[in-house]
Amino acid sequence: MGEAQDRGMARYEEVQDRLAARPRTWLVTGVAGFIGSHLLEALLRLNQRVIGLENFSLGYRANLADVRGAVSEDQWKGFLLIEGDIRSADDCRRACRAVDVVLHHAALGSVPQSVSDPLLAHDINATGFLNMLAAARAAGVSRFVYAGSSASYGDHPGSVMVEGETGRPLSPYAATKSVNELYAGVFARCYGLASIGLRYFNVFGPRQDPKGAYAAVIPAWIAAMIRNEPVFINGDGKTTRDFCYVENAVQANLLAATVEDPAALNQVYNVAVNASTSLEELFETIRSLLEPRHPHLHALRPVYREFRAGDVRASQADIAKAERLLGYRPAWRVSQGLARTIEWYQARLPLSRSIDSAVPGVQVALSGS
Repeated sequence: MGEAQDRGMARYEEVQDRLAARPRTWLVTGVAGFIGSHLLEALLRLNQRVIGLENFSLGYRANLADVRGAVSEDQWKGFLLIEGDIRSADDCRRACRAVDVVLHHAALGSVPQSVSDPLLAHDINATGFLNMLAAARAAGVSRFVYAGSSASYGDHPGSVMVEGETGRPLSPYAATKSVNELYAGVFARCYGLASIGLRYFNVFGPRQDPKGAYAAVIPAWIAAMIRNEPVFINGDGKTTRDFCYVENAVQANLLAATVEDPAALNQVYNVAVNASTSLEELFETIRSLLEPRHPHLHALRPVYREFRAGDVRASQADIAKAERLLGYRPAWRVSQGLARTIEWYQARLPLSRSIDSAVPGVQVALSGS
């Protein structure tokens, strides 16, 4: 680890110490989702008070159960779940009451699903986002951090993505994420709402759903390999992505939520590791990590299919802006994150078909109460 990396991690450790000493009240939307549940766990471990807004259309109660098992009972008591929907302005206003910081992660996150149902994608990702901005402004929230996407770069021809250079959106999902950034900027200029957008690049890790037609590639491949099912690659396997382990995304959120430099506010940042991995390389890495426990994978070869509509051919992030203004230093490389992710799925995948089990002991505020 270099000197700059050491300084960055020291800053992140300082932020965690400061939060633990002076707890805040946080709202995490999409709290039972993949990234949302990791944010919840990190905040509870720091003894923060967390309100979660969730409608369980894409999030799972089992993710909350997993968090509960990872924190102490006293920490878990700091969590209040509101079952509601960001498409309801009333639910958004109710969730934002007495909140210091919003981490907005509720969204329809699937490119192909947005192509098949663009109205739904707009309703959740654009109208729901605007509802949250308005509610945060009315409640006097001090910081609004939201999940952006590398899809905002669209058909930009560059091989490495820099925040100020974007192309045309290639999917309804990408269009909604670009609209989010525009609205956040408008609310900053018109109402003084301080916000930061985090353009995620293919975040992966434990709790990411391996099921369904729109499952992300890493959990889908891990599940298929363990179950001795076909592994499909869309295209020729040369498509590249900047895969980012979820703990790096957690770090970016906490840094964005606490940064005090005015120059860092009302900006968007790439959240990735600045590394390019092809689908063929990803396949081989996952296969080799699983093979010692699953000998049948020695002879496994992927099945190639057509390219997927709306997909970007190459995606790699320049993270210099996040390093400079936020102090972001990704601590987890792709191979390290894959090893940790595989351990999690190896232990839990046989139970994943009943993933949406009940969570005892969650404080629930029902919609309309």
